[in-house]
Amino acid sequence: MARNVLVVGELEGAEINSTTAELLGAASRLADGGAVSVTLLGSGAAEAAAGGFRAGAGRAFVSADGAYDEFRADQWTAAVRAAVEQASADVVLMAQSSVGRDLGPRLAFGLDTAVGMDCIAVEDDGGTLKVTRPCYGGNANATYSFATSPAIATVRAKSQDPLPPQEGASGETVELPGSAGSRTEITGREMAVAEGLQLQDASIVVSGGRGLGGPEGFGVVEELAATIGVSRAAVGASRAACDLGWYPVSQQVGLTGKVVTPDLYIAIAISGASQHMAGCSGSKTIVAVNRDPEANIFKASRWGIVGDYKDVVPALIEALKE
Repeated sequence: MARNVLVVGELEGAEINSTTAELLGAASRLADGGAVSVTLLGSGAAEAAAGGFRAGAGRAFVSADGAYDEFRADQWTAAVRAAVEQASADVVLMAQSSVGRDLGPRLAFGLDTAVGMDCIAVEDDGGTLKVTRPCYGGNANATYSFATSPAIATVRAKSQDPLPPQEGASGETVELPGSAGSRTEITGREMAVAEGLQLQDASIVVSGGRGLGGPEGFGVVEELAATIGVSRAAVGASRAACDLGWYPVSQQVGLTGKVVTPDLYIAIAISGASQHMAGCSGSKTIVAVNRDPEANIFKASRWGIVGDYKDVVPALIEALKE
C-alpha cells in the first residue's frame, strides 16, 4: 500500500543525525511507492538536505531560520504541521528524543489524530500500519494500529536500519516559513558532561548496578568497556547506583534515564527492576552477571552468569584480551 511518509529530522551541525537516517530507512520501507520526505529546521537545514537525500528522502522541507536552533514546541509544531500538509503525509515519524517526546503529542492533538510513543517497530501488516512499543515497564510489548490519519510515531534510536548511503542522490527542496513568536523563553541550559562514546550511539553498553557494592566497582566495569573498545562500548549505570552517587546521572539507563537499544547490553550486578528494563529491553542481546540466581534480569537475558562480578568480570576481560 503506497503511503506518503514524512520524517521529522534533527541536526548535528549541518548534517542529519544518525537517528534521522534510521527513520528515513524505515520510511522508505513503509512508503511502498509513496513519497518519502524529511523536515529540517535550524541554521544548518539547507546544507543537511543533501544528507537527507542520500539517506532516502525525495523531498526536504527546510527552514534555515536560526530561531529553530533551540527547540521551542510551539514554533516547531507550526512548522512541522505545515510540512505535513504540504507533503500530504499519511505517516509521520520522529525520534523518541526530547524533541519527539514533546512534539509528537502536540502534533497529534493539532491534527486530531493519534501518536504511538517510544516505538521499537513500525511495519506494514497486510496494508495496515502497526507500531510496537514496550509496556508494563518493559516486561511486555504492545502492538497498535491507527484508526486516524496521519499516523504519528516516535521511534527509539537504533531500532531501525538506515539505507546504504545513496551517493549522488538529489531531491526537491521546499522552503518552510520562518518561525513566529514563541511563548517559551529559554533562560539557560545546564549540560550533563559525559566523556567518550554516548550511550545512545554505542553498539555495546556495559552497565553496573547497586550490586557492585560501591563506586570502586565501576572501575572493573569501565575496564571491561575499554577492553571491548572505546569506539564501540559505553558505560551505563542503574538508577540505584546513580542515586547513591557512584556514577554520573548522565549515564543512567532506565525509565527516568536513557533508553538504549544496542546490539549487546551487559548488565553487571543489576537486579533487573522494571524501571531499568524499560531503558534496555530494546537491546538485541542482553548478557547478565549476578550472584542471585533469582534476579529478574535473567528473565530478559539471552545469556546469564550466576556468580560474583569480582570473579566473573576480570576473567571475561582476560578472555577478551586473548
